[in-house]
Amino acid sequence: MRYFKFILFSLIILAPALAHSQAVDTLLTIQQCIDIAVKNNLDVRKSGLQLQSAQVDKNQAKENMLPTINGQINHGINNGRSINPYTNQYVNQSLKFADYSANSDLTLFSGLQNLNKIKQTSLAYKAGEMDLQQAKDLVTINTITAYLQVLDNTELLAQVENQVKVSKQQLDRLEILEKQGANKQPNDYYDLKGTYADNQVSYVNAKATLQTSKLNLLQILNIPYRPGIRFEKVASAEILKQTNSSDEIYTTALNQLAYVKAATLRRQSAEKGVAAAKGALYPTLSLFGGLNTNYSSAAQLNNQPIQYWDQFKNNYNTQVGFSLRIPILNYFQNRNKVALAKIDLQNFKYVEENTKIQLRQNVEQAYLNMENAYERYVTVQEQVKAYAESFRIAEIRFNNGVLNSVEYVLAKNYLDRANLNLINARYDCFIYNKILDYYQGRLSL
Repeated sequence: MRYFKFILFSLIILAPALAHSQAVDTLLTIQQCIDIAVKNNLDVRKSGLQLQSAQVDKNQAKENMLPTINGQINHGINNGRSINPYTNQYVNQSLKFADYSANSDLTLFSGLQNLNKIKQTSLAYKAGEMDLQQAKDLVTINTITAYLQVLDNTELLAQVENQVKVSKQQLDRLEILEKQGANKQPNDYYDLKGTYADNQVSYVNAKATLQTSKLNLLQILNIPYRPGIRFEKVASAEILKQTNSSDEIYTTALNQLAYVKAATLRRQSAEKGVAAAKGALYPTLSLFGGLNTNYSSAAQLNNQPIQYWDQFKNNYNTQVGFSLRIPILNYFQNRNKVALAKIDLQNFKYVEENTKIQLRQNVEQAYLNMENAYERYVTVQEQVKAYAESFRIAEIRFNNGVLNSVEYVLAKNYLDRANLNLINARYDCFIYNKILDYYQGRLSL
């Protein structure tokens, strides 16, 4: 009992430390986030299962080329009038019988159905591989985009926090002047107080936006939300304008993107499906063979029953031959299967064409977004330089009592808004660059 009391007391003492350790969140890198997202994403897992199913279909198509071998054993009792399996004559008695057989069949020709099925399932399997890669690529680009959005909102929060500090410093200075009676314009104090309150509201909004972006990223990673989780900054690269044109990026994407390859492979698979369906219209030539023996309790020789193993050896027989099956009329099933296969082929042609159209539209949209973001980034850079110098002068004049609070607040607001716009423009360039890199098959961190 004293031992359990000691454990309970220890847990109470260590509870704050344990709670603190659980509150400390680890720092995640962008590569760790991608690995977690790919591992936890259910669409990726589903694509993996579909690929395994396609592998089974592929294996089965190849194994259909093998011969079939079947064995059969029958044991039974006949009562009354029946045929003696030993003499093939009618008898009216109770007898025991046994039949043993082994049969094999090998298709020699069936309109190349099996070969076309192998090609069809092999192409479908390759399309499944592309689907799996596309699922991983989609999770990766979504993770990178969400990760950069978190970093964007982190910088925005830091910028707003700096705005609050600047406003607080000026407000504190005016409070001192107000107490000393040295403030020449009393409205300056209240104008700065209102500006400080506005900055605090902006800080609250920026903090909420950051937490929302974190929630969005963690939902992509499929892990529970933790408010205190932190993410490592990525190395800041120089913002460069895309050198390739929209048409060049589209041409590269046609040869690089997994989902475009998957659409093409499925169309090719459907073509082999039509060829396989047409093969059912041709005759089927097969080679067959078999082994048989039997036993009957009614079998006799010189009025003496023949033993089981003697009958088993004596009744042994074999058969071998060719079988030709010619389809003449079977409710037009084969022709209708060909018609359905052609419809499937046309559907996959439309899917492939629509995939390329959607790709071109997406590339054009992403390219236009990148150009606009880059132009906005360059323009805002110049704007920040101008407003920074304007605010520097305004702050000096305001501190010397030459400038009123209205003009000072305007100059500060202009600079604050320009700094926020610059952060947004820079991360917009990052994101659209990553999207265009994805289309070109060179997605990097």
